[in-house]
Amino acid sequence: MLWLLLLHIAALLMWCAALLYLPVLVLTAPKTRAAFPQPSALYSIERFVFTRVATPFALLAIVAGTLVFLWNGTTAPWLILKLTGVVGLVICHALVGLLILRAEPALRPLAQGEPLPARLRYSGYGLLAAIVGIVCAVLWLVLSKPMLEGN
Repeated sequence: MLWLLLLHIAALLMWCAALLYLPVLVLTAPKTRAAFPQPSALYSIERFVFTRVATPFALLAIVAGTLVFLWNGTTAPWLILKLTGVVGLVICHALVGLLILRAEPALRPLAQGEPLPARLRYSGYGLLAAIVGIVCAVLWLVLSKPMLEGN
């Protein structure tokens, strides 16, 4: 059972790291693409990190967390709040994918050093702030669960 918990924590760490990295990657893409041109949008680093790193680790974290939940049978109030935070992370994951899809056409015609359109920049910064807030809230809930249970 301990190995399953370790797998859940490691997958969650990688998923959250990728979620934090992806908006920054999209926001800095004009400078990066000017220095290193890519053959097509299908080979973009943003898509690669999203589809090959973030999504598999998200699925692994959710499956391992579900198995830990079923194994322990925990139904404490902090867990319900934590699962709500995980739903928020899943929504942010989907929004990051949408940000990548919306940013790719905008990145093609940009000249060297020209910034992203304002709506995409604000979306990226807002999404980054939401991810940081949710990750911090989930981390606080997990680390303070003894206080919430009254032990």
